[in-house]
Amino acid sequence: MMDGNPARIADAEPEIVEPADPVHAVGVGPGNEEFLTERAVRVLERADVVAGFETVTRRITDVTDADTLACSYDDQTEVLSRFGDRVVDGETGVAVLWGDPNISGYQFLGRVETAVEPPVRVVPGISSVQIAASRSRTPLERSTFASLHRRGDVVDDIDRLSDAVSAGRHLIVIVRPYDWMPPEIARGLVERGADPTLTALVLQDLTLSEERIERTTLGELAGVEEPNERSYSDRTILTVRTDHDE
Repeated sequence: MMDGNPARIADAEPEIVEPADPVHAVGVGPGNEEFLTERAVRVLERADVVAGFETVTRRITDVTDADTLACSYDDQTEVLSRFGDRVVDGETGVAVLWGDPNISGYQFLGRVETAVEPPVRVVPGISSVQIAASRSRTPLERSTFASLHRRGDVVDDIDRLSDAVSAGRHLIVIVRPYDWMPPEIARGLVERGADPTLTALVLQDLTLSEERIERTTLGELAGVEEPNERSYSDRTILTVRTDHDE
């Protein structure tokens, strides 16, 4: 596996233009079915077998009659291997990912590409990052984005976010349950010199009935010590707003 990181397989080459019989990797949106695109629905309706994390596959049960192979982080390689075998046998396979596969989805996408023989075609979706940007009014062109929702060290990401916020850019951060949640990220930024009075928003379960948005400051958030499992869902995004002169 390239560099030990499946994401490097996913971004190693551009997609093949109009591949024959591809396996589609579909972004299913942030959770609410109203944000599932028509293109995604058409692809799912034609599927014979669908593979993805259980939290994702639960969101598309009303959209497809395909056989579902749900996986966890621990058994994803095994499940995707079975998925690949069924594609080889002639079934139409679709992999499903939260939001938009291009945002925090490349590790799973790389595992899909490793498991199947046909080329993989990405079907972008609406990401919770876009919803967070809308709720926070932090336009993407003025923001720096980071996803910490991956394995491995994230200190370089915190350093990059610190440099960005110091330069006046908004931040949009996908947290990592449960060791890099909003308080830990805020502390990392404040310790690196970020202004503790900056507005911070903690956005949870966006587009779902349990959606919650907390508005606070970076300094107040850095002082939170309540256990993260009790305070935040695993579908949390942190945004930090900075002032612009333009």
